[in-house]
Amino acid sequence: GPAMLAHLILERLSRRVLERFPEPDLVMQDPTQVAAFVESGREDGILAFTHFFHAAQITPLIRPGERVLDLACGPANQLAQLAALNPSAHFTGLDASPAMLEVARASLASADVRNVQLVAGDMTRLQGFADGAMDCVICTMSLHHLPDQAALHATLREARRVLKPGGGLYVVDFGRLKRASTQRFFALDRRNCQSEQFTLDYLHSLRAAFSLAELSSAAALLGDGVLRFVTPLAPFMVVFKSAPRRALDAATELALRHQFARLSATQQQDFRVFARWFRGAGYTLPCVL
Repeated sequence: GPAMLAHLILERLSRRVLERFPEPDLVMQDPTQVAAFVESGREDGILAFTHFFHAAQITPLIRPGERVLDLACGPANQLAQLAALNPSAHFTGLDASPAMLEVARASLASADVRNVQLVAGDMTRLQGFADGAMDCVICTMSLHHLPDQAALHATLREARRVLKPGGGLYVVDFGRLKRASTQRFFALDRRNCQSEQFTLDYLHSLRAAFSLAELSSAAALLGDGVLRFVTPLAPFMVVFKSAPRRALDAATELALRHQFARLSATQQQDFRVFARWFRGAGYTLPCVL
């Protein structure tokens, strides 16, 4: 809307640099926080359309039968969608929070998804994962939970290490905005349809985001051939990904359209706005939805 556009234009014109404030809780364990985050990602939740957007963008990176590692998988709402879209692939969801992994197990069981295993672990040190063990590594909206740039670099270095040559990469997170008022705008814009806890956590996430320069510097560790996409006018969201590794077959395109049809009318509209914003950066959808 007009308010959002005004904030984005002011972001574009601003020359200031906001300080980064790390997340108060680097590992989400508080039951209230966990519940708020889980609720937001459910089928009727406020984040459902973004989960679908990323699942759609990740799918062309995964070939049938491949092994995929999801770093900081959280409650596995998105992972369940991705696994359903790629039923012959084998997924491993890693998270440092036992509370999140417990919810993830329930999410996968509820969705009747059986091609995912969950493991407890620290994404800055992927112990137990051999060099080149994975065909695809993904990390969505989790880097801002890291304490500092050293941990950011360690995470992306480990992602590169466990990925086989020519494998698929997808890393996305918030970029740090320049104006505190823009951060508040995004956190509060939908406060009428999100819990107070989620609103507070959303603001903390935006304040904990790494800058575009910090993210880009760390992403250099991912190696050659990684493309960068940034939402126009302001780095609200930043994607680093490898080029598509397969063309979508008719069955996968049909599954994507079926998942899109399950979104509510409001979620579908939010999805279109979000996709249009990214399209301004040359980042298009893998098929017509």
